[in-house]
Amino acid sequence: MPTDDFFYYKKDQLYCEGIKVKDLAEEFGTPLYVTSKNAIIAQYRRFEKAFKPLNHLTCYSVKANYNLSVLRTLVQEGSGFDVNSGGELFRALKAGAKPKKIIFAGVGKTKAEIEFAIKSKVLFQKVESLSELRVIDEVAKNLKTTAPIALRINPNVAAETHPYITTGNDEKKFGIDEMLAEDAFSELAKHKHLKFVGLEMHIGSQIFDTQSYLEALFKLLGVKAIAESKGFTVKYLDIGGGFPITYRTTQPAPDIEVFSEKLIPLLKNQSAQILFEPGRFIVGNASVILTEVLYRKQNHRGKNFVIVDAAMTELMRPMLYEAYHDILPIERKEREIIITDIVGGVCETGDFFALDREIPEVKEGEHVAIFSAGAYGAVMSSNYNARLKPAEVMVDGKKVKLIRKRETYKQLIQNEVL
Repeated sequence: MPTDDFFYYKKDQLYCEGIKVKDLAEEFGTPLYVTSKNAIIAQYRRFEKAFKPLNHLTCYSVKANYNLSVLRTLVQEGSGFDVNSGGELFRALKAGAKPKKIIFAGVGKTKAEIEFAIKSKVLFQKVESLSELRVIDEVAKNLKTTAPIALRINPNVAAETHPYITTGNDEKKFGIDEMLAEDAFSELAKHKHLKFVGLEMHIGSQIFDTQSYLEALFKLLGVKAIAESKGFTVKYLDIGGGFPITYRTTQPAPDIEVFSEKLIPLLKNQSAQILFEPGRFIVGNASVILTEVLYRKQNHRGKNFVIVDAAMTELMRPMLYEAYHDILPIERKEREIIITDIVGGVCETGDFFALDREIPEVKEGEHVAIFSAGAYGAVMSSNYNARLKPAEVMVDGKKVKLIRKRETYKQLIQNEVL
């Protein structure tokens, strides 16, 4: 159980900080996202401490978990924010984020989103193609202003992670190819309504190997040299996110200090301010999903199925990435170990949380916790099969706050027109 500092067993009951999670299931129902506020704060502060020697700004990646209370917690800690859409920008601003601590990413920004970002006075927008350069210039011209931009560079580094979450090689859609950097600066010089302020890269998620960062950073610094040779000033150097967390104790992620020890020597003498974009690292292990066991069944071959009231609609990662999440009963007692599939009720074969998993045997009506659900859980949830989105609660010591109400059938159809 990778979240044992804030989710732990006491007297054989699972707790989140000072609250017994069984009480949360009874009060708020299931499925239920349960988030530890102090787990978020602890991870953010740990990241800040690791990179303290650098002149830096940490911009939490909003796409990992954009609940307003999560964002407000990080606003209060002084965090910046990396947003990827107009909706994420709206959420960050609603949570109280300062525009000059917001950076706007996205390979497919619309003109409306670009205009929203310019009018909001964000720190900069990350440009991912020469076409986008021209569009931002056009929007800024129409607004009679200049737009601060950074170039996102694709460093052509293939990080060792799941192919769906690697973003830094030349077969992926992200960024401007490092080999075309000179073309990008030549194009940039033509546009009078753009103000170049920095460079950015992002090579993927759940990256265990520091070498990938070093290789990509060397290439980014090479592009920085090109920019400066052409008279551009690099005010910000953004090296992205992707710092890993532990999902299973048998495969522990390297400590963030391992990354800072490698990166700081290369970055400490840079005149530019260094930006980071951690998302999963901050919130991944700060939440669990509580879910009730609805049914048990066994087929003619003796294969077991545990059917729970959560589904791929609440946590898509196992189906999408074959991702591993610890799943344990919320009451710890002497139990037999069974091998079972743990599945939801959606009409898809891919609707599973674990296949052929060894777990302590659970009975119908009991509750289990799906761990490490703080990143890419609620934000990727859906209404497939017309399922209602769950409630979310945040625990702060012995206090509990409802941070998202459970959806109703009326809300399910509120935007539809007959």
